[in-house]
Amino acid sequence: MVHIKRLQEEGADIIAVVGEIDASSSIELDLAIAKSVGEGFTKILVDCTALEYISSAGLGVFMSYIEEFKDKGVQMVLFGLKEKVENTFSILGLAELLHIRPTKQEAKQLLNELSV
Repeated sequence: MVHIKRLQEEGADIIAVVGEIDASSSIELDLAIAKSVGEGFTKILVDCTALEYISSAGLGVFMSYIEEFKDKGVQMVLFGLKEKVENTFSILGLAELLHIRPTKQEAKQLLNELSV
């Protein structure tokens, strides 16, 4: 089960993911990201500090936006991944395709650098 909260801070949309993302709950993540983009946000931070598990379906959600984000100039940075979750991203090579930082502060800094 997953709980997703959105809040805005310093011009960025922060999507906080709490719990586990599997095949059924990945739809909620997809909707949150789609809503953020639909509302015109070009800076998205994904707070993964409370993300306990992510399945391939959840990873697929992030992957599905890579081209659209390039086309629309949207920057997304994930932060706060637990070691086991981060390993999943690394093993599948997604750490090279997505921006991932250890802390919110580092994620915000990268987001500002990417947006220049």
